[in-house]
Amino acid sequence: MPLHPQAEALRQQRAAAGTPPLYTRSLAEARAADLADIRAAAGNPEPVGSVEELAVDGPGGPLPLRIYRPLHRPDTSAGAELPVLLYLFGGGWTLGSPDTSDAICRRLTNEVGCLTVSVGYRLAPEHPFPAAVHDVAAAAEWIAAHAARLGADPARTAVAGDSAGGNLAAALTLLARERGGPALRHQLLVYPNTDHAADTPSVREHDDPLLFNRRSVAWYWGHYLTDPADGANPLASPLRAASLAGLPPATVITAEYDPLR
Repeated sequence: MPLHPQAEALRQQRAAAGTPPLYTRSLAEARAADLADIRAAAGNPEPVGSVEELAVDGPGGPLPLRIYRPLHRPDTSAGAELPVLLYLFGGGWTLGSPDTSDAICRRLTNEVGCLTVSVGYRLAPEHPFPAAVHDVAAAAEWIAAHAARLGADPARTAVAGDSAGGNLAAALTLLARERGGPALRHQLLVYPNTDHAADTPSVREHDDPLLFNRRSVAWYWGHYLTDPADGANPLASPLRAASLAGLPPATVITAEYDPLR
């Protein structure tokens, strides 16, 4: 199919501006450009009930959490606990922060009527695999342990993420299964990166420098993994897990022009 008109307009805008691909820039430049692009596309922040910034104990030190509450509580009894969505931002484990997922977290919080928790997990290459996996697991465990303080229902916790965040969401379900908790009801994986060694038609086909492409994918993996052999670990490549039995149901969203498809 042809590109969606909005995607084609973005592609033409990049071509006219001569915007260099992120994978050709320094890490600092790529991080700044990624945040600027996302903020420019997000528009004015959608109002929510409240936003709370916390730092909790993580495996590598203080772990930032951003907690969103809906503008209007769902139609339940006055004292009802809110379901929880643990959201993990994308950016190839290398770029991104809770700021880059702020718009989508606000939208989901209001549309679902849930309490959304965004995690500022550590980034590679400064903190390579498995640092990010351990951070998001620590966040999930903290939510479960402090559900009463949050006014949250620990039995209705889902995990979501886009791209590398989808990878981490899937990895978290594997780790939670291995550890016997915390309980996760669902996983929402938005164009997740699930296999380091993927050599699929979509990876080979998509090489347009103006769009996300196989060079982008390789650049991110190169930062995330200290040793390419780590890519065989299911916590890095969830698709390589020996079994997916006992994991929470998954909603997977993908796109035709995405090499991760």
